[in-house]
Amino acid sequence: MKFTNSIKLLPILIFCIFLFCGCSKNENRTTIQFASWGSKSEVDILRPIINEFEQSNPDIKVDFMHIPQNYFQKIHLLFASNTSPDVIFINNLYLPIYANANLLEPLNDNGAFFKQSTEALSFNGKLYAIPRDVSNLVIYYNKDIFDKKHIPYPSKNWTMKDFLETAIKLTDKDTFGISFEEDPLFYLPYLMSNGGGILPSEINKKESIDAIKFYADLRKKYHVAPKTNESASATMGQMFLQGRLGMYLSGRWMTPKIREEAGFDWDIAPFPKGTNGSIVQLDASGWAISKASKHKKEANMLINYLSSKNSSEKFTQSGLIVPARIDVANSKIFLDNKKPEHAEIFLDIISTSKPTPVTVNYNEILNDVKKETEKIFN
Repeated sequence: MKFTNSIKLLPILIFCIFLFCGCSKNENRTTIQFASWGSKSEVDILRPIINEFEQSNPDIKVDFMHIPQNYFQKIHLLFASNTSPDVIFINNLYLPIYANANLLEPLNDNGAFFKQSTEALSFNGKLYAIPRDVSNLVIYYNKDIFDKKHIPYPSKNWTMKDFLETAIKLTDKDTFGISFEEDPLFYLPYLMSNGGGILPSEINKKESIDAIKFYADLRKKYHVAPKTNESASATMGQMFLQGRLGMYLSGRWMTPKIREEAGFDWDIAPFPKGTNGSIVQLDASGWAISKASKHKKEANMLINYLSSKNSSEKFTQSGLIVPARIDVANSKIFLDNKKPEHAEIFLDIISTSKPTPVTVNYNEILNDVKKETEKIFN
């Protein structure tokens, strides 16, 4: 009887041992904190990748900190209070602030990425973030409007003269030829393509002044771009989707929205050539490790997983990014993934793009420039 009872109790004992071991294992897991911004669609891609990483590395738990708004303000506070996350999603516009303060861990480039993306995420010759994507600007254009007005589509070698003539032909009482935004992000290509720039050593050069005047004249002289009161509360993206803009200067981030909402045929073209060629700025986002992290090995493992070919393909399928990984960028996943028809333009222009010339006080420089240009544009 005693032997029989022991047999009956055996499954319960095994379950208890399994439960005890499972709890012990969970208690011994290393927890790393990972902070990122991102829309719901981005987070919906990211969470399954994190789950896969945890399944592949059962000794590591990822505490995902999603910060959808005021991201860098909160990251500043976390660094200031010595509670910085182990892994931080970051871009090249803010990276110099933290790298200069010795708050980030130098990383190694494995050669899988466009060199322009690793250059953008480097400071004083050291790489501080592994790239996820590159960001550059192209001209989105409404093919239906071009067809209706019998205007040739923009070519890959069009000039600033061609661009202006096209914008004039596109403009009528219902439609403006080109978008106009007062953030330096959107007029820096005009400066760079004309041999100018936005830093204090460049902004007062004749090339920069001429480019800013040309940009302002799109509104004030040629009236091919909407003034503030003519766009009302609509963004340039909204105006393009409403068919009120023939051409729209923006980045890859607009592709999913245009795919979903555009009721017209559309494609992309490179920025027109100025006196120095067609040059747009190149930005990049990627994953950095806090210098104060106590789990740098595990943090590196997470970054390697996030930047792997498999993970990069999942980010790319959404249409949201231009992947920084060369193999994924040149694959069908990026090039043949619905519209735009000429997606290769996003890649072609990388070779002529220049990383945004970010300095430690870049945000202060931008604020000063905005105050001056606001008067010129309005």
